Parts: sequence; C-alpha cells; structure tokens
Amino acid sequence: MFRSFFNYLAKASWARRMVAKWSIAWKMASRFIAGETLDDGIEVLKLLNSKGINATLDHLGENTDSPDKAHQATLCILEAFDAIEQAAVRANVSVKLTQIGLGISNELCIENLTLILEKAKSYNNFVRIDMEDSSVTQRTLDVLSAVRQLGYDNVGIVIQAYLYRSEEDIRKLLVDCVRIRLCKGAYTEPADLAYPKMRDVNLSYDRCATLLINSSLSKDCPRVSADGKFPPKASIATHDPARIEFARLYADKVSLPKDVMEFQMLNGIRRDLQEQLVKEGYWVRVYVPYGTEWYPYFMRRIAERPADLLFLLPALNFR
Repeated sequence: MFRSFFNYLAKASWARRMVAKWSIAWKMASRFIAGETLDDGIEVLKLLNSKGINATLDHLGENTDSPDKAHQATLCILEAFDAIEQAAVRANVSVKLTQIGLGISNELCIENLTLILEKAKSYNNFVRIDMEDSSVTQRTLDVLSAVRQLGYDNVGIVIQAYLYRSEEDIRKLLVDCVRIRLCKGAYTEPADLAYPKMRDVNLSYDRCATLLINSSLSKDCPRVSADGKFPPKASIATHDPARIEFARLYADKVSLPKDVMEFQMLNGIRRDLQEQLVKEGYWVRVYVPYGTEWYPYFMRRIAERPADLLFLLPALNFR
C-alpha cells in the first residue's frame, strides 16, 4: 500500500507542486541527494572517494516532453563528464533514457545518447543506462542494442529483479558481455509483469546474481578499472544484507576474485555497510543524484523503503 501510494505521489504534479515547496521535504530528500548543482555532486564524489568508494553521478530528470528539453538534459550530462574529468574523481555517469528523449522517439534518444557516449569515450569513461518502469523496458533494451551495434562498448544497463522477464534478459545480455547492474526495482508494476511478493523478488534477485557471478568466472572477464570509472560485468546493487550475504557466499564458493564483482548502493543509505564492505576488500560504488528535479526520485526512495521515512523523522529539527 505504501509503495503504491508514494509511487503515485512521484508522478502526481499537484503533489510535486505542494511538497517541493516544503523546506522539510528538501531536508529529508537531502539525505539521498547531493544537492541541486553539479558542484554539489562533485563534492560528494570527492568525499566518497576519500573513503575508498567509487561513484556514479546522476543528473536528475525524466520524462522530458520536447526535443529542446531532451537536448538541454543531454548538455547537462555532457557537463557532468567534464566536471568528473576536471576534478579527477573516480566516477562514471548514469542516464535515464526518458530524460534524453525516449518518450518522444527512439531516434532522438539514440542521437542524444550517442553524444553522451562520445563524450564519455573521449575521457575513457562509462555510461550506465538506468532502467525505468516496465512501459519502457523493451525500448530501453532496444536503444542499448542500437548503440552497441554502432560500436559503443562503454555502456551498460540496469536490470530489475522483480520483473518476470529479467533472468532471460540477463542471459541474452551476457552473451554480448554487457555490464549489468542488478537491482530489485523501485516502481509499482502490475502482477502480470512483476513478482508482487517480496519473497519472490528476493529469490529472483539471488537467481539473477548467480547468473552474473557465474558469467564473471572467465579469466578475461572485465575487472573494476583502476581509475574507478568502469565497473565489472557483475554489479550487485542492493541494501538488503541477506542479498549481499548470498552474493558474497556464492562468489566465495566459486572462487570469484573480489575485483570482478562490485556492490552498489544509493547515496545516503546504509553508509555503515558501504564502508564495512570496503574494509573487507570489496569494491563499492555509490549512486549520487543531484539537480533540481529531485522530487520524483525522493518519492521513489520512500516507496522502495517506507521505513526510511520513519528513520528520518526523529533526526529532523521541526522547530
């Protein structure tokens, strides 16, 4: 119930207009979001790097409704790569395809994504395509396939374990050695497309993690790059200790080197666990969002983990 409610609020323009004006809303959101400017994002990257943590920088935004807005979003992402290079931080960039034109046309999206991939290539950097809700899952995979056919191999994808199709999608992607970030999924999806019960989502997640780990056993499998920009083939993105433990134990069982797997988390969530994994010799990467379009992202974080709302309230100063 909570998940559906907050996902509804994430899309509701009336709620956005109201909530975004509340100073307390930003105070809560700022736990997860670096700030509204690119400089804010870079400062968080520097802090994470100082703790031995790599990062992914994300300029917030989605569902642009005009070519001009899609192009402007693309320019902001290009600037993010410039800033990463100038600051010499260990980070890459993630992109939502509806932010750069997917909702308008595949052709426009591919045109803008190509500009982004070219910029990333000029800095020997990497682009992660975020996965959005199931209405664009196949189109997102189609765009990924299109740019890889154009010769871009500095691009990876996110796969959501709660979709029934995800295991088969992973098998197909691994044939082409695509770097995959595995997450549970944060959107409200119909029961004919996604597992409605968390128990089944967890089982699916573990099966998908097993596929990624097994595919990483070959000697020529890509490692985490020394500069922290390129992730390995297998990125295990979760804050769930049980899912992390499953991946760790299975990786140990099959003797997977630690630099062939990466744990990924979100900024502001389980910082203790992030730092503990680094101490144990694992690669950790944190997803760092920034920008003025923070409202939908914040609502989805609460939808994904309603307990975070209760966790945050005592820490706030209401006076």
